[in-house]
Amino acid sequence: MASGIKDKVAIIGMGCARFGERWDCDGPSLMVEAFQEAVADAGIDPRELQAGWFGHAGNAVGPGAIPLALALRLHNIPATRVENACATGTEALRGAAYAVASGACDIAFALGLEKLKDAGYGGLPAASRGPFYDATNANLTAPGAFAQLASGYAARHGIAKADLKRAMAHISVKSHANAARNPKAHLRKPISEAQVLSAPMIADPLGLYDCCGVSDGAACAIVTTPEIARALGKRDVVTIKALQLAATGGWEAQGQGWDYSHVPTTRAAAARAYAEAGIRDPRVELSLTEVHDCFSITELVTMEDLGLSSEGRALYDVLDGKFDADGSLPCQIDGGLKCFGHPIGATGIRMVYENYLQLLGRAGPRQRQQPVVNALAHNLGGAPFHGICSISIVGLLQ
Repeated sequence: MASGIKDKVAIIGMGCARFGERWDCDGPSLMVEAFQEAVADAGIDPRELQAGWFGHAGNAVGPGAIPLALALRLHNIPATRVENACATGTEALRGAAYAVASGACDIAFALGLEKLKDAGYGGLPAASRGPFYDATNANLTAPGAFAQLASGYAARHGIAKADLKRAMAHISVKSHANAARNPKAHLRKPISEAQVLSAPMIADPLGLYDCCGVSDGAACAIVTTPEIARALGKRDVVTIKALQLAATGGWEAQGQGWDYSHVPTTRAAAARAYAEAGIRDPRVELSLTEVHDCFSITELVTMEDLGLSSEGRALYDVLDGKFDADGSLPCQIDGGLKCFGHPIGATGIRMVYENYLQLLGRAGPRQRQQPVVNALAHNLGGAPFHGICSISIVGLLQ
């Protein structure tokens, strides 16, 4: 019977390019920026890498995984390109981790990239054909979809719009304050609650500051076995405790069983991830989280979907500061998607990068002062009603 990959895969090196409007470089240059940091961190020769997974949802560098090998000058090793909506980065990490866990590779890597600013599109590239396009409707926008999530959540729990907007504003203010301490974030300017509440409306109740930006970025992770990590002289070894993914079959939009107040794929993936990691009480056993805050309401609802707030109580936990940098369970301590933007292929690995730094005590001015033992990263792709969710949990090897 399958037992999962808990503590079978160690992360020995990670790198992250600076996210932003990177007109100064092309896609391969961003890949090299992240890769060189990861290799230096791992302390290995790139020729020791035995396989690579490339997460890329667009077409900024051409088809397939050949651009990965070309950009990094990796000769004759297996290279695979993966795409899984907003979970693309995590999917690349899953491929590399599973290769090591299975014994197929001793050392593998995952690299995610997106160059959205060059696409000339105001948001994420939109689907133009196929069942996802048919199911979600050509006229549905991402802000529109998640505005419906906000309305569904408020209706289910009897929350006034003004109170919901105040909680969402707190989330945005918190993330910008965190990003101000992060040199790799795109948006690093603190904002006020008054700015958020008076900003132009995008899709009621989501205003301008409730929406994440559009950025370029790349991130990389190098993985191996804990035994090899020790042999390489790694004293504190970060291992993957869980990697889980759930995709909807579309039932949410096909009947009367769902009220748009939560995201079922997140709940399914979370349950499996906690089981794989051996976590029984995530509110106690998790030290911090990175969640897919494409919109401020997404972060709020995700706190309940992950079991970190009770049903209908996330709004109050947010306002009480539970998820602030100095709260009991920080969320987006690096600034999150809100301030990094969402270069699709890079986001999932970028989130793990922050958790990795926090676990090793290397996050600089944003370092969590309390001990960091387990950290979770969550991606939500597609839309709340036709989507996919991936969750990774990393922690120190005991």
